[in-house]
Amino acid sequence: MASRTFTSPPRILAIHAHPDDVEIQIAGTLGLLKKKGCPITIVTMTPGDCGSAEMGPEEISRVRRAEAKKAADLIGAEYICAEFRDLAIVHDNESRRRVAEIVRRVRPDIVFTAPPIDYMSDHEVTSLLVRDACFAASAPNYTTHQWDPAPPTAQIPYLYYVDPVDGMDWYGEQQRVHYLVDVTSTFELKRDMLACHESQRNWLRRQHGIDEYMDMQQRWSTHRGQQAGVKYAEGLTQHKGHPFPGDNVLATLIDGVKTL
Repeated sequence: MASRTFTSPPRILAIHAHPDDVEIQIAGTLGLLKKKGCPITIVTMTPGDCGSAEMGPEEISRVRRAEAKKAADLIGAEYICAEFRDLAIVHDNESRRRVAEIVRRVRPDIVFTAPPIDYMSDHEVTSLLVRDACFAASAPNYTTHQWDPAPPTAQIPYLYYVDPVDGMDWYGEQQRVHYLVDVTSTFELKRDMLACHESQRNWLRRQHGIDEYMDMQQRWSTHRGQQAGVKYAEGLTQHKGHPFPGDNVLATLIDGVKTL
């Protein structure tokens, strides 16, 4: 498929399973795109309703939605929660319609989402639903069953998968990525965005006795940075199968994208 040109900065959609997933895996790249004037929307599939040992699901959901919005505000992004529930994201027609409606409302040119293989089903099903939604959103006869549905998109967006946690598949083997993005210049923003998720940071401090939440983010960004020959980097894999666009549009928008 031929490469695309943009007359204005492309719209970006970053959609992952839970509050904090985007901040851990792709916030540095989002920061670079924001500097280029790209409008950004961050979507979490759930409000993180299972993310506390002390608060009930509704209370922790309110806290985590607010934390996610605070993090999005740091980058000037819109924040949306798709209102699935933790450990209950399933691949069915109702879910596909809900995610397709989000894609139609945001109308992104570039989408970042969870990888197809990761450590838990919420991440993997999110990946599959987003892939399906990117394809279905441009089909005029595909209905989302919303009371006020958005019109179909003009075309299928570019689709990139972020790293799985620790870059591993189910068997502890490192997964290959297509690109490494130098995020050294936006790493402090990435850190600040993750630090907004204070409820999770405190919970993991209590669980591990150290600031593992922030340490994990820095450790993996450093690992990818060493592979790219820079201080900090993020890994991305592009969905290039038919009929998705396969040229690496990121390399035309930002500097420091290394192809592996």
